[in-house]
Amino acid sequence: MLTKEKKQKLIKKFGTHENDTGSSQVQIAILTEEIKELTEHLKSHKHDYSSRRGLLKKVGERRKLLKYLQKEDSKAFRNLSEKLNLKIAQKLQAEEEKEMLKEKKLEAIVSTSDDDDEEEPETK
Repeated sequence: MLTKEKKQKLIKKFGTHENDTGSSQVQIAILTEEIKELTEHLKSHKHDYSSRRGLLKKVGERRKLLKYLQKEDSKAFRNLSEKLNLKIAQKLQAEEEKEMLKEKKLEAIVSTSDDDDEEEPETK
Protein backbone atom coordinates (compact mmCIF):
# COMPACT_ATOMS: atom_id res chain seq x y z
CA MET A 1 0.00 0.00 0.00
CA LEU A 2 1.23 3.45 -0.86
CA THR A 3 2.26 5.74 1.97
CA LYS A 4 0.73 9.18 2.23
CA GLU A 5 4.06 10.86 1.42
CA LYS A 6 4.63 8.73 -1.68
CA LYS A 7 1.13 9.50 -2.90
CA GLN A 8 1.65 13.24 -2.36
CA LYS A 9 4.88 13.12 -4.39
CA LEU A 10 3.05 11.42 -7.26
CA ILE A 11 0.24 13.97 -7.13
CA LYS A 12 2.75 16.83 -7.16
CA LYS A 13 4.74 15.31 -10.04
CA PHE A 14 1.84 14.34 -12.34
CA GLY A 15 -0.84 16.88 -11.37
CA THR A 16 -1.93 19.35 -14.01
CA HIS A 17 -2.29 22.18 -11.48
CA GLU A 18 -1.60 22.85 -7.80
CA ASN A 19 -4.80 21.40 -6.34
CA ASP A 20 -5.12 18.55 -8.83
CA THR A 21 -5.70 15.22 -7.09
CA GLY A 22 -8.08 13.38 -9.39
CA SER A 23 -7.07 13.96 -13.00
CA SER A 24 -6.50 10.95 -15.21
CA GLN A 25 -2.75 11.46 -15.18
CA VAL A 26 -2.60 11.41 -11.36
CA GLN A 27 -4.88 8.38 -11.11
CA ILE A 28 -2.80 6.46 -13.66
CA ALA A 29 0.44 7.32 -11.85
CA ILE A 30 -0.96 6.18 -8.49
CA LEU A 31 -2.35 2.97 -9.98
CA THR A 32 1.01 2.27 -11.63
CA GLU A 33 2.83 2.54 -8.30
CA GLU A 34 0.26 0.30 -6.61
CA ILE A 35 0.61 -2.24 -9.44
CA LYS A 36 4.38 -2.25 -9.02
CA GLU A 37 4.08 -2.85 -5.28
CA LEU A 38 1.54 -5.65 -5.72
CA THR A 39 3.69 -7.27 -8.40
CA GLU A 40 6.66 -7.34 -6.03
CA HIS A 41 4.46 -8.77 -3.26
CA LEU A 42 3.15 -11.52 -5.54
CA LYS A 43 6.65 -12.56 -6.56
CA SER A 44 7.29 -13.77 -3.02
CA HIS A 45 3.69 -14.77 -2.16
CA LYS A 46 2.58 -16.77 -5.19
CA HIS A 47 -0.57 -18.20 -3.58
CA ASP A 48 -2.03 -14.88 -2.41
CA TYR A 49 -5.04 -15.02 -4.70
CA SER A 50 -6.94 -12.12 -3.17
CA SER A 51 -3.99 -9.80 -3.84
CA ARG A 52 -3.77 -11.19 -7.38
CA ARG A 53 -7.43 -10.33 -7.91
CA GLY A 54 -6.82 -6.82 -6.60
CA LEU A 55 -3.86 -6.48 -8.96
CA LEU A 56 -5.96 -7.50 -11.94
CA LYS A 57 -8.66 -4.99 -10.98
CA LYS A 58 -6.06 -2.21 -10.76
CA VAL A 59 -4.58 -3.16 -14.14
CA GLY A 60 -8.06 -3.08 -15.70
CA GLU A 61 -8.84 0.30 -14.15
CA ARG A 62 -5.53 1.74 -15.35
CA ARG A 63 -6.19 0.43 -18.86
CA LYS A 64 -9.60 2.13 -18.94
CA LEU A 65 -8.08 5.41 -17.77
CA LEU A 66 -5.30 5.13 -20.36
CA LYS A 67 -7.81 4.57 -23.16
CA TYR A 68 -9.82 7.57 -21.96
CA LEU A 69 -6.74 9.78 -21.77
CA GLN A 70 -5.61 8.62 -25.21
CA LYS A 71 -9.00 9.52 -26.66
CA GLU A 72 -9.26 12.89 -24.92
CA ASP A 73 -5.66 14.17 -24.94
CA SER A 74 -3.22 12.11 -27.00
CA LYS A 75 -0.31 14.45 -26.27
CA ALA A 76 -0.72 14.05 -22.50
CA PHE A 77 -1.14 10.30 -23.02
CA ARG A 78 2.18 10.01 -24.88
CA ASN A 79 3.94 12.21 -22.34
CA LEU A 80 2.63 10.18 -19.39
CA SER A 81 3.40 6.82 -20.97
CA GLU A 82 6.99 7.91 -21.60
CA LYS A 83 7.41 9.17 -18.01
CA LEU A 84 5.97 5.98 -16.51
CA ASN A 85 7.52 3.68 -19.15
CA LEU A 86 4.27 1.76 -19.69
CA LYS A 87 4.19 -1.27 -21.99
CA ILE A 88 0.41 -1.19 -22.18
CA ALA A 89 0.52 2.36 -23.52
CA GLN A 90 2.83 1.24 -26.32
CA LYS A 91 0.30 -1.47 -27.23
CA LEU A 92 -2.56 1.04 -27.20
CA GLN A 93 -0.59 3.38 -29.48
CA ALA A 94 0.12 0.52 -31.88
CA GLU A 95 -3.59 -0.39 -31.97
CA GLU A 96 -4.51 3.24 -32.67
CA GLU A 97 -1.99 3.44 -35.51
CA LYS A 98 -3.38 0.24 -37.07
CA GLU A 99 -6.91 1.65 -36.92
CA MET A 100 -5.77 4.90 -38.56
CA LEU A 101 -4.07 2.94 -41.36
CA LYS A 102 -7.25 0.92 -41.94
CA GLU A 103 -9.30 4.13 -42.13
CA LYS A 104 -6.88 5.66 -44.63
CA LYS A 105 -7.01 2.51 -46.79
CA LEU A 106 -10.80 2.54 -46.72
CA GLU A 107 -10.86 6.22 -47.68
CA ALA A 108 -8.47 5.52 -50.55
CA ILE A 109 -10.63 2.61 -51.77
CA VAL A 110 -13.81 4.67 -51.56
CA SER A 111 -12.25 7.64 -53.35
CA THR A 112 -10.86 5.46 -56.18
CA SER A 113 -14.22 3.70 -56.65
CA ASP A 114 -15.92 7.12 -56.83
CA ASP A 115 -13.42 8.21 -59.49
CA ASP A 116 -14.05 5.05 -61.51
CA ASP A 117 -17.81 5.64 -61.50
CA GLU A 118 -17.35 9.17 -62.83
CA GLU A 119 -15.02 8.17 -65.66
CA GLU A 120 -17.28 5.54 -67.25
CA PRO A 121 -18.95 7.01 -70.35
CA GLU A 122 -22.64 6.45 -70.78
CA THR A 123 -23.54 4.65 -74.00
CA LYS A 124 -27.08 4.34 -75.32
